[in-house]
Amino acid sequence: MSRPAGDGFSGGDPVTDHSPLLTWVREGWATMKRTIVIGLDGLEPRIVDSMLQAGQLPNLAALAGRGGFSRLATTAPAQTPVAWSTFATGVNPGGHGIFDFIRRDPKTYLPDFALNRYEARSAFLPPKAVNLRRGTPVWERLSEAGMSSTIVRCPCTYPPAPLRGRMLSGMGVPDLRGGLGTATYYTAGDDTQPGESENLVRLPGGLDRPIETYLIGPRNPKGGGDLRFEITIQPHRDERRVVIRSAGSPREIEVREGEWSDWVQVKFKLGMLQSVRGIVRFHLVRLEPTLALYASPVNFDAEAPLFPISHPADYASSLAEDIGLFHTTGMVEDHAGLNNERLTEDAFLDQCDTAWRERETMLYRELDRFDEGLLYCLFDTPDRVQHLFWRYLEPQHPANHGRPPSPQYAKVIEDHYRRGDEVVGQVLQAADDETLVIVLSDHGFGSFQRGVNLNTLLHDHGLLALRDGLVPGEDAGDFLKNVDWSRTKAYALGLSGIYLNLEGREGQGIVKPGDVPALKESLAAALTGLVDSATNEVAIRSVQPRETIYRGPYVEEAPDLLVNFARGYRISWGSSLGGVGQGHFEDNTKKWSGDHIVDPTLVPGVLFMNRPFQSQGASLLDMAPTILEALRVPKGPDMEGKSLLV
Repeated sequence: MSRPAGDGFSGGDPVTDHSPLLTWVREGWATMKRTIVIGLDGLEPRIVDSMLQAGQLPNLAALAGRGGFSRLATTAPAQTPVAWSTFATGVNPGGHGIFDFIRRDPKTYLPDFALNRYEARSAFLPPKAVNLRRGTPVWERLSEAGMSSTIVRCPCTYPPAPLRGRMLSGMGVPDLRGGLGTATYYTAGDDTQPGESENLVRLPGGLDRPIETYLIGPRNPKGGGDLRFEITIQPHRDERRVVIRSAGSPREIEVREGEWSDWVQVKFKLGMLQSVRGIVRFHLVRLEPTLALYASPVNFDAEAPLFPISHPADYASSLAEDIGLFHTTGMVEDHAGLNNERLTEDAFLDQCDTAWRERETMLYRELDRFDEGLLYCLFDTPDRVQHLFWRYLEPQHPANHGRPPSPQYAKVIEDHYRRGDEVVGQVLQAADDETLVIVLSDHGFGSFQRGVNLNTLLHDHGLLALRDGLVPGEDAGDFLKNVDWSRTKAYALGLSGIYLNLEGREGQGIVKPGDVPALKESLAAALTGLVDSATNEVAIRSVQPRETIYRGPYVEEAPDLLVNFARGYRISWGSSLGGVGQGHFEDNTKKWSGDHIVDPTLVPGVLFMNRPFQSQGASLLDMAPTILEALRVPKGPDMEGKSLLV
């Protein structure tokens, strides 16, 4: 059990049922009215430990002194949507149905987004967004008990379900094209190719005249192709800026070299009386030797979103009225722009700063009017920054390409931990004796130096076959498109899973149901303890059948086996999307240099509370029951965890 500082305890005697502390705690809970939960996505316990010891996180230290600090067991796999869904529902992934960012259609083998989908009941009705996270979240339990909740940007809340209170959806909200973040890159360079999650628009050469071009919008549901919004770019070479004119609001906006513009509201016309609204920001990469302009993913306009992103429906627009336009996509930080080397580190961090300030403003707005119930707010930025800047902690990381990393960015990750600590300080000032404060991360973090080509391993073990005499490598393609299913027993897709080509389930399945146990056992034996000959390190710690990890109504939707990677390793970029790469291992040279898709026991999150709690064995499963007990609401019958309060 964690103990508050200054509680009069000088020894290590256990607290008994008759102790003054426990009596005080129980009496305190009887009058608890509010619970505030701050999510700091991806905080790594080893970094937190070091910074606490150095006195660099004073507010988290104060929070721990009032109650406690511990590790927090994450989910399998340790992925943001999986973990926060377990936080919200108090059940393992088999009970809420979120196992990865990516799922596959077993009939076609094609990858699909796992967090939500769109359904069209008929050709005459507009499509409807459907949230694929099942289970009963804690705020629904509170609503049933007559208590209100304010939920700001929790993953897997799109579209939002009705609740007593307010909700702004988080990870899962798409951009206007339906992706996680599809930017547009404008360039006069002839040899430039499109990057990941990016549209490319080629511009004519020269800076002596206005350039007529367009912003790419959503796909046209009526006639196919893409909707477009016309813009004009006027370069001003001597002043190192461009002016962008359009029919949007504002109609004219200036962008200086190396800087971001303000938001521009745009409309993509579907017909005479129909249009789709969005918002976009521009970043002027350079003017010379060739003009390069970057347009952010087109976000839903909070004042008129294409699909509901808040409850009540006007909550998002009321936020925009109060704080101005803001990012609405579920993946706010534009990681693909930096990973594709369209944005510099400074430009990416500038955009992260904007996102952080938006989130702070939302939180403080809600704190000012928070009287009872639950207030939750997630800060995603620490996770994104660690993904992209971990290479600055490791001079030998392949992403540094043999060059010493710039010391300029060596403290970026710690800076964001400090910034999170400042938010905690503001929350503590707003908390009274009737407020439980919880600060947590959903998982930890680590290095990603080497990618494992899982599909290639399956191929070389005789479990995956390619068509037409193809061999692993670039010609094998992605999305499993060149797999010979008549000779394939297993395939990898997503960030940690292997599926069997099961007869009666997969479209061209050949594995007999009776052969499944033996195949799982042999696969686990073949991959567990896999050694990377280039480093002599174990790359795969274990492989587990899903039935040993999950329980609940949605277990059948999970991958058949989960691969638990060692530190420094992860599934390769290609294998995650159904590629069959050359060789079993590859260096990860992308700026996305840190990750957490490893053995979950290696990347626990962190948990701080301002009340004593049972730290031994604390898990994300326990958070929903803990919140409910604090507010004197019984936990749901399906919740697997326990309250950590003492």
